[in-house]
Amino acid sequence: MFESIIKGKVFKVGNDIDTDQIYPGRYLYLTSPEEVSSHAMEDIIPDFSEKIGGEDWIIVAGKNFGCGSSREHAPRAILCAGIKAIVAESFGRIFYRNALNVGLPIVKC
Repeated sequence: MFESIIKGKVFKVGNDIDTDQIYPGRYLYLTSPEEVSSHAMEDIIPDFSEKIGGEDWIIVAGKNFGCGSSREHAPRAILCAGIKAIVAESFGRIFYRNALNVGLPIVKC
């Protein structure tokens, strides 16, 4: 069940952030949540996993967040990393569905 109020610090990213940037394909063989989370967003936010440091974070993005490959790994990696939600102007269609499937709160605004 989702929290009724989600709050946290913000990571701001731009437009057209694709699933390869969210979770690089070179790590698709990893399965443990700890390993997966350590590589989330690393290609666009260096040291992302260290920066979040156990605090609550929300990603705020522009247009077309999660475009590209249909891999479910991308929203799962974000969720494993402890991100509470993603707010974006728009989402890639398949990422949107996958995020809902894994329980990652997303808001289109």
